Amino acid sequence: MVSCAGRVGGVPGPLLDGVVWQVSRATVRPRGRWHLLGAHALLVQWAAVDGWSFVEGGGLPMFEPPLPDWSRIAQEPWAQEVVLGLSGIHDERQARAEVPKLGRQSRALAQAAARLPLRIGEWYFPVELDPTWQNAEQLGPALAGLPRPLWISAYDSANLGPEALADWLQRWLPNDVGVFFQDGVGVHAREPAVALEYCRTLAKRLEVTRVRIIAEAFRPAPGGGFRSATALEFMAQLRTYQGWSVWAFDGPHYLNDALVDELLGLALQMANGHDAIRPGLT
Repeated sequence: MVSCAGRVGGVPGPLLDGVVWQVSRATVRPRGRWHLLGAHALLVQWAAVDGWSFVEGGGLPMFEPPLPDWSRIAQEPWAQEVVLGLSGIHDERQARAEVPKLGRQSRALAQAAARLPLRIGEWYFPVELDPTWQNAEQLGPALAGLPRPLWISAYDSANLGPEALADWLQRWLPNDVGVFFQDGVGVHAREPAVALEYCRTLAKRLEVTRVRIIAEAFRPAPGGGFRSATALEFMAQLRTYQGWSVWAFDGPHYLNDALVDELLGLALQMANGHDAIRPGLT
Protein backbone atom coordinates (compact mmCIF):
# COMPACT_ATOMS: atom_id res chain seq x y z
CA MET A 1 0.00 0.00 0.00
CA VAL A 2 1.24 3.49 -0.87
CA SER A 3 1.79 5.89 1.99
CA CYS A 4 -0.70 8.72 2.21
CA ALA A 5 2.20 11.01 3.14
CA GLY A 6 4.27 10.09 0.11
CA ARG A 7 4.44 13.58 -1.42
CA VAL A 8 5.89 16.85 -0.29
CA GLY A 9 3.19 19.51 0.05
CA GLY A 10 2.97 22.61 -2.09
CA VAL A 11 1.46 23.87 -5.29
CA PRO A 12 1.75 23.35 -8.27
CA GLY A 13 3.07 19.87 -7.57
CA PRO A 14 0.77 16.90 -8.19
CA LEU A 15 -2.71 17.75 -6.97
CA LEU A 16 -4.02 14.18 -7.25
CA ASP A 17 -2.69 10.66 -7.04
CA GLY A 18 -5.74 9.12 -8.62
CA VAL A 19 -9.30 9.41 -9.80
CA VAL A 20 -12.29 7.30 -8.91
CA TRP A 21 -14.47 5.99 -11.72
CA GLN A 22 -17.99 5.03 -10.70
CA VAL A 23 -18.81 2.94 -13.75
CA SER A 24 -22.25 3.89 -15.07
CA ARG A 25 -24.09 3.86 -18.36
CA ALA A 26 -23.19 7.53 -18.83
CA THR A 27 -19.46 7.00 -18.20
CA VAL A 28 -18.87 3.45 -19.41
CA ARG A 29 -16.06 4.69 -21.69
CA PRO A 30 -14.25 7.32 -19.62
CA ARG A 31 -12.00 9.97 -21.11
CA GLY A 32 -10.26 12.82 -19.37
CA ARG A 33 -7.06 14.78 -18.79
CA TRP A 34 -6.72 14.02 -15.10
CA HIS A 35 -3.05 13.10 -15.50
CA LEU A 36 -2.35 16.83 -15.93
CA LEU A 37 -3.33 17.19 -12.26
CA GLY A 38 -0.93 14.39 -11.33
CA ALA A 39 -3.32 11.43 -11.44
CA HIS A 40 -1.58 8.22 -12.43
CA ALA A 41 -3.90 5.72 -10.72
CA LEU A 42 -7.51 4.71 -11.25
CA LEU A 43 -9.95 3.35 -8.69
CA VAL A 44 -12.67 1.46 -10.57
CA GLN A 45 -15.55 1.53 -8.09
CA TRP A 46 -16.95 -1.81 -9.19
CA ALA A 47 -16.42 -4.53 -11.78
CA ALA A 48 -20.04 -5.56 -11.34
CA VAL A 49 -23.05 -3.71 -9.97
CA ASP A 50 -26.63 -4.76 -9.24
CA GLY A 51 -25.89 -8.26 -10.53
CA TRP A 52 -24.48 -7.17 -13.91
CA SER A 53 -20.80 -7.51 -14.73
CA PHE A 54 -18.40 -5.40 -16.76
CA VAL A 55 -15.88 -8.29 -16.73
CA GLU A 56 -16.29 -11.57 -18.59
CA GLY A 57 -16.01 -14.87 -16.78
CA GLY A 58 -17.03 -13.77 -13.30
CA GLY A 59 -20.20 -15.84 -13.15
CA LEU A 60 -22.60 -12.90 -13.56
CA PRO A 61 -24.52 -11.82 -16.68
CA MET A 62 -22.74 -9.18 -18.72
CA PHE A 63 -23.79 -5.56 -18.73
CA GLU A 64 -25.35 -4.71 -22.08
CA PRO A 65 -23.04 -3.01 -24.63
CA PRO A 66 -21.26 -0.76 -24.83
CA LEU A 67 -18.81 -2.20 -22.31
CA PRO A 68 -15.70 -0.51 -20.94
CA ASP A 69 -12.87 -0.43 -23.48
CA TRP A 70 -10.38 -1.93 -21.05
CA SER A 71 -7.49 -2.08 -23.53
CA ARG A 72 -7.70 1.65 -24.27
CA ILE A 73 -8.13 2.49 -20.58
CA ALA A 74 -5.00 0.51 -19.77
CA GLN A 75 -3.00 2.86 -22.01
CA GLU A 76 -4.26 6.05 -20.39
CA PRO A 77 -1.69 7.96 -18.30
CA TRP A 78 -4.22 8.24 -15.47
CA ALA A 79 -4.64 4.43 -15.29
CA GLN A 80 -1.05 3.25 -15.02
CA GLU A 81 -1.98 1.71 -11.67
CA VAL A 82 -5.44 0.29 -11.02
CA VAL A 83 -7.38 -0.42 -7.84
CA LEU A 84 -10.18 -2.68 -9.05
CA GLY A 85 -13.48 -2.56 -7.22
CA LEU A 86 -15.36 -5.85 -7.16
CA SER A 87 -19.09 -6.56 -6.77
CA GLY A 88 -21.39 -3.83 -5.49
CA ILE A 89 -24.99 -2.62 -5.38
CA HIS A 90 -26.12 0.96 -5.96
CA ASP A 91 -28.52 0.95 -3.02
CA GLU A 92 -26.40 1.21 0.13
CA ARG A 93 -28.91 -0.45 2.45
CA GLN A 94 -29.30 -3.42 0.11
CA ALA A 95 -25.54 -3.72 -0.35
CA ARG A 96 -25.02 -3.92 3.40
CA ALA A 97 -27.74 -6.55 3.71
CA GLU A 98 -26.14 -8.71 1.02
CA VAL A 99 -22.47 -8.58 2.05
CA PRO A 100 -21.99 -12.39 2.07
CA LYS A 101 -23.32 -12.68 -1.48
CA LEU A 102 -21.24 -9.74 -2.66
CA GLY A 103 -18.18 -11.34 -1.08
CA ARG A 104 -18.75 -14.56 -3.03
CA GLN A 105 -19.32 -12.66 -6.26
CA SER A 106 -16.20 -10.60 -5.61
CA ARG A 107 -14.00 -13.65 -5.23
CA ALA A 108 -15.12 -14.92 -8.62
CA LEU A 109 -14.66 -11.48 -10.20
CA ALA A 110 -11.13 -11.15 -8.83
CA GLN A 111 -10.17 -14.39 -10.58
CA ALA A 112 -11.80 -13.29 -13.84
CA ALA A 113 -10.08 -9.89 -13.68
CA ALA A 114 -6.70 -11.57 -14.18
CA ARG A 115 -7.57 -11.66 -17.87
CA LEU A 116 -8.04 -7.89 -18.14
CA PRO A 117 -5.23 -5.85 -19.72
CA LEU A 118 -5.20 -3.48 -16.73
CA ARG A 119 -2.29 -3.09 -14.30
CA ILE A 120 -4.29 -4.23 -11.28
CA GLY A 121 -2.14 -3.85 -8.20
CA GLU A 122 -4.82 -3.45 -5.52
CA TRP A 123 -8.47 -4.29 -4.86
CA TYR A 124 -11.51 -2.52 -3.43
CA PHE A 125 -14.68 -3.93 -1.85
CA PRO A 126 -17.42 -1.45 -2.81
CA VAL A 127 -19.70 -1.55 0.24
CA GLU A 128 -19.28 1.85 1.87
CA LEU A 129 -19.00 2.10 5.65
CA ASP A 130 -20.03 4.53 8.33
CA PRO A 131 -20.53 4.09 12.08
CA THR A 132 -24.33 4.06 11.79
CA TRP A 133 -24.03 0.58 10.26
CA GLN A 134 -24.77 -1.64 13.25
CA ASN A 135 -23.59 -4.93 11.74
CA ALA A 136 -20.44 -3.83 9.96
CA GLU A 137 -18.49 -6.62 11.67
CA GLN A 138 -20.04 -9.03 9.16
CA LEU A 139 -17.63 -7.59 6.62
CA GLY A 140 -14.77 -9.51 8.25
CA PRO A 141 -15.58 -12.92 6.74
CA ALA A 142 -16.37 -11.37 3.34
CA LEU A 143 -13.08 -9.48 3.27
CA ALA A 144 -11.09 -12.50 4.43
CA GLY A 145 -11.54 -14.29 1.11
CA LEU A 146 -10.53 -11.36 -1.11
CA PRO A 147 -7.10 -10.64 -2.59
CA ARG A 148 -4.68 -8.17 -1.04
CA PRO A 149 -3.76 -5.33 -0.98
CA LEU A 150 -7.41 -4.54 -0.25
CA TRP A 151 -9.26 -1.29 0.44
CA ILE A 152 -12.69 -0.20 1.65
CA SER A 153 -14.14 3.33 1.90
CA ALA A 154 -15.58 5.01 4.98
CA TYR A 155 -17.39 8.21 5.84
CA ASP A 156 -18.90 9.82 8.94
CA SER A 157 -22.52 10.66 8.19
CA ALA A 158 -23.33 11.27 11.86
CA ASN A 159 -20.33 13.59 12.39
CA LEU A 160 -19.16 11.60 15.38
CA GLY A 161 -15.64 12.95 14.89
CA PRO A 162 -12.24 11.55 13.90
CA GLU A 163 -11.51 9.70 17.13
CA ALA A 164 -14.90 7.96 17.20
CA LEU A 165 -14.55 6.87 13.58
CA ALA A 166 -11.05 5.56 14.24
CA ASP A 167 -12.25 3.70 17.36
CA TRP A 168 -15.03 2.04 15.39
CA LEU A 169 -12.77 0.94 12.56
CA GLN A 170 -10.05 -0.30 14.89
CA ARG A 171 -12.51 -2.57 16.67
CA TRP A 172 -13.24 -4.78 13.69
CA LEU A 173 -11.45 -3.82 10.46
CA PRO A 174 -8.73 -6.38 9.53
CA ASN A 175 -5.33 -4.80 9.97
CA ASP A 176 -4.32 -5.54 6.39
CA VAL A 177 -7.21 -3.57 4.86
CA GLY A 178 -6.81 0.11 3.95
CA VAL A 179 -9.35 2.94 4.12
CA PHE A 180 -10.31 5.53 1.55
CA PHE A 181 -11.82 8.29 3.69
CA GLN A 182 -14.60 10.24 1.94
CA ASP A 183 -14.06 13.87 2.88
CA GLY A 184 -17.76 14.86 2.98
CA VAL A 185 -17.01 18.29 1.53
CA GLY A 186 -19.13 17.66 -1.56
CA VAL A 187 -22.29 17.25 0.52
CA HIS A 188 -21.36 20.14 2.84
CA ALA A 189 -20.84 17.78 5.78
CA ARG A 190 -17.55 19.47 6.71
CA GLU A 191 -14.82 21.85 5.58
CA PRO A 192 -11.55 20.56 4.05
CA ALA A 193 -9.53 21.39 7.19
CA VAL A 194 -11.84 19.19 9.29
CA ALA A 195 -11.63 16.37 6.73
CA LEU A 196 -7.86 16.60 6.99
CA GLU A 197 -8.09 16.05 10.75
CA TYR A 198 -9.98 12.83 10.06
CA CYS A 199 -7.22 11.70 7.74
CA ARG A 200 -4.52 12.55 10.27
CA THR A 201 -6.32 10.73 13.07
CA LEU A 202 -6.98 7.64 10.97
CA ALA A 203 -3.38 7.60 9.81
CA LYS A 204 -2.15 7.80 13.41
CA ARG A 205 -4.47 5.05 14.63
CA LEU A 206 -4.48 2.68 11.64
CA GLU A 207 -1.00 3.43 10.25
CA VAL A 208 -0.26 6.01 7.60
CA THR A 209 0.01 3.46 4.78
CA ARG A 210 -3.61 2.39 5.31
CA VAL A 211 -5.24 5.77 4.68
CA ARG A 212 -6.11 7.71 1.53
CA ILE A 213 -8.50 10.62 1.15
CA ILE A 214 -11.27 10.94 -1.42
CA ALA A 215 -11.87 14.56 -2.41
CA GLU A 216 -15.49 14.93 -3.51
CA ALA A 217 -15.52 16.90 -6.77
CA PHE A 218 -19.24 17.67 -6.65
CA ARG A 219 -21.69 19.93 -4.84
CA PRO A 220 -25.49 19.84 -4.39
CA ALA A 221 -27.23 21.28 -7.42
CA PRO A 222 -30.22 23.64 -7.22
CA GLY A 223 -33.37 21.59 -7.58
CA GLY A 224 -31.72 18.31 -6.59
CA GLY A 225 -28.88 16.10 -7.70
CA PHE A 226 -25.27 17.24 -7.95
CA ARG A 227 -23.12 19.51 -10.07
CA SER A 228 -19.39 19.67 -10.56
CA ALA A 229 -17.52 21.71 -7.98
CA THR A 230 -16.15 24.96 -9.32
CA ALA A 231 -12.40 25.21 -9.73
CA LEU A 232 -12.19 27.47 -6.66
CA GLU A 233 -14.27 25.08 -4.56
CA PHE A 234 -12.30 22.00 -5.52
CA MET A 235 -8.90 23.68 -5.30
CA ALA A 236 -9.64 24.52 -1.66
CA GLN A 237 -9.81 20.76 -1.02
CA LEU A 238 -6.79 19.84 -3.11
CA ARG A 239 -4.57 22.48 -1.56
CA THR A 240 -5.59 21.49 1.97
CA TYR A 241 -4.79 17.83 1.30
CA GLN A 242 -1.37 18.35 -0.30
CA GLY A 243 1.10 15.81 1.04
CA TRP A 244 -1.54 13.06 1.23
CA SER A 245 -2.74 10.48 -1.23
CA VAL A 246 -5.70 12.28 -2.82
CA TRP A 247 -8.27 10.67 -5.12
CA ALA A 248 -11.02 12.64 -6.85
CA PHE A 249 -14.60 11.37 -6.85
CA ASP A 250 -15.25 11.04 -9.53
CA GLY A 251 -13.30 11.91 -12.63
CA PRO A 252 -15.66 10.92 -15.46
CA HIS A 253 -18.78 12.46 -13.91
CA TYR A 254 -17.41 15.70 -12.46
CA LEU A 255 -13.90 16.57 -13.71
CA ASN A 256 -14.26 17.54 -17.35
CA ASP A 257 -11.44 18.98 -19.45
CA ALA A 258 -12.52 22.58 -18.94
CA LEU A 259 -12.48 22.18 -15.16
CA VAL A 260 -9.05 20.53 -15.31
CA ASP A 261 -7.75 23.53 -17.26
CA GLU A 262 -9.24 25.93 -14.68
CA LEU A 263 -7.58 24.01 -11.85
CA LEU A 264 -4.23 24.13 -13.65
CA GLY A 265 -4.66 27.88 -14.07
CA LEU A 266 -5.34 28.31 -10.35
CA ALA A 267 -2.31 26.20 -9.49
CA LEU A 268 -0.16 28.42 -11.70
CA GLN A 269 -1.52 31.55 -10.03
CA MET A 270 -0.66 30.16 -6.61
CA ALA A 271 2.81 29.20 -7.77
CA ASN A 272 3.29 32.82 -8.81
CA GLY A 273 2.15 34.09 -5.42
CA HIS A 274 -1.42 35.00 -6.36
CA ASP A 275 -3.62 33.09 -3.93
CA ALA A 276 -7.16 32.88 -5.31
CA ILE A 277 -8.40 30.68 -2.47
CA ARG A 278 -10.14 32.61 0.29
CA PRO A 279 -12.12 31.46 3.33
CA GLY A 280 -15.76 30.73 2.77
CA LEU A 281 -15.49 29.43 -0.79
CA THR A 282 -16.40 25.83 -0.02
